[in-house]
Amino acid sequence: MPRLRDLARVCKSKNAGPFELTIDVVFDDPALYQRVKASGVLSADLFARLYQVSPNQVLFTPYDAASAFKATLPRLLPSGEVGDTDVYGCQQHAPLLDVDLPV
Repeated sequence: MPRLRDLARVCKSKNAGPFELTIDVVFDDPALYQRVKASGVLSADLFARLYQVSPNQVLFTPYDAASAFKATLPRLLPSGEVGDTDVYGCQQHAPLLDVDLPV
């Protein structure tokens, strides 16, 4: 089964302020995007599980016009807090890269 890293054109993360992360997943092919969307694999529940937050804390939005998904969720530690290992939030997309996509 292909992984997200094999199919998505872009998978990136960044801070959405000091207390939240935003993660973008973008596909080149609108038909592929629609198959991924229809599979239901990328969802608020998946992000909640991968990032150890409650599903109701995840704002998950598919953007059909851009063949993209966006998820915004709370950081486990505020940016720059003692113990924070990624002040800019730019490496937080990594857990998504190995997600299997049944397309």
